[in-house]
Amino acid sequence: MLEFAQWLEMTPLSVTIKSIEWIIPLVQSIHILTIAIVFVSLLMVSLRVVGWIRMDEAFGVVMERFSTWISRGLIILAVTGITLVLGEPIRELMSLSFWLKMGLLAIGITSAVVFKRSLAPAVLADGAEPTFSPVAKSAAMATVLLWLTIIFLGRAIAYDVEVWGALSLSPRA
Repeated sequence: MLEFAQWLEMTPLSVTIKSIEWIIPLVQSIHILTIAIVFVSLLMVSLRVVGWIRMDEAFGVVMERFSTWISRGLIILAVTGITLVLGEPIRELMSLSFWLKMGLLAIGITSAVVFKRSLAPAVLADGAEPTFSPVAKSAAMATVLLWLTIIFLGRAIAYDVEVWGALSLSPRA
């Protein structure tokens, strides 16, 4: 992976991203703000599933409102994330935190898609209000914890060696 990261760092696109001083800070800021939007949207849906908020609104309305923010946010996160990887490939690709974050992100996105699809028939059936089982409520709270872990790991990328020590993939470890 180190060889690939070193090659990527020398590509014209990577060199351009690194050479313009404001690109990485701007993209990081957009990435952080967008993850906040996605997390809060997921939190709102999860708390509605648990029954703690927005009980005066139909679940389908809440789900649809926040699904838009989640799906568009994930697109922005992908674009900004790829830009960050291109701008700092060694830092990103040689980070255990990065790879753990990507793995959890894949789990988080997959579980969100499965959850939404599993509820679609109940939400669409004559506007029926779904009843959430204890398992669904536990899954909703697990989703919140999963995304908090993703956020932590994203921040830990900058401190990978300090966080993981000898487990870090960084050549400095």
